[in-house]
Amino acid sequence: MTNLVECRDLRLGYGSTAITPCPDFTVGAGDCVSIVGPNGAGKTTLLKCIAGLLKPVGGTLALAPGLGDGGIGYLPQQGPFQRDFPASVREVVQSGCQALRGLRPFYSRAERRRAAEAMERLGVDMLAQKCYRELSGGQRQRVLLARAICGECRLLLLDEPTTGLDPEATSHFYRMLHGINSGGIAVVMVSHDLDGALDIATHVLTLGANASFGRRARK
Repeated sequence: MTNLVECRDLRLGYGSTAITPCPDFTVGAGDCVSIVGPNGAGKTTLLKCIAGLLKPVGGTLALAPGLGDGGIGYLPQQGPFQRDFPASVREVVQSGCQALRGLRPFYSRAERRRAAEAMERLGVDMLAQKCYRELSGGQRQRVLLARAICGECRLLLLDEPTTGLDPEATSHFYRMLHGINSGGIAVVMVSHDLDGALDIATHVLTLGANASFGRRARK
């Protein structure tokens, strides 16, 4: 299998009840897939299926060997609890190495270095000692993005990552995401900010009545 994700005849839903069919699609290394469609079409459900948090009602969803063992970074929608998490920025980012740490009680020197590099890459290294809940919305999203790529990430899943951000923070976030994607990490993203999401997308996956999947020219 050369693709990171391959979906065939996929049907999304909860329990045994299908919400919507999903067009066949693949995600290759370096792809940036924007998922669009009306509310209730199954966009968040699809992300959770790829992340291994839900099982599809039917069809086939195949991941590249080893991808599910720490190779997927997942940034879900943020609720009040996540925004008020009482931990330092360094602790939040280092938790992205949890799959690598396993049952060891402490992070290794290599894992701490990975966290430091991720913080520097996302421009939050100067906030390392600051409490996460004291950050602005844009800062929190950058910290969570650093956490998501801290491990051996090859695929990044994002669900409405710019919700609540002002236009300047949103633009900065997409620039950073484009840089991460250009560096070889595949991205699958749900966003109501169609202009920003489609600007960096290499493919568009549409769910709902007009379900489709196709390549687009990135600006």
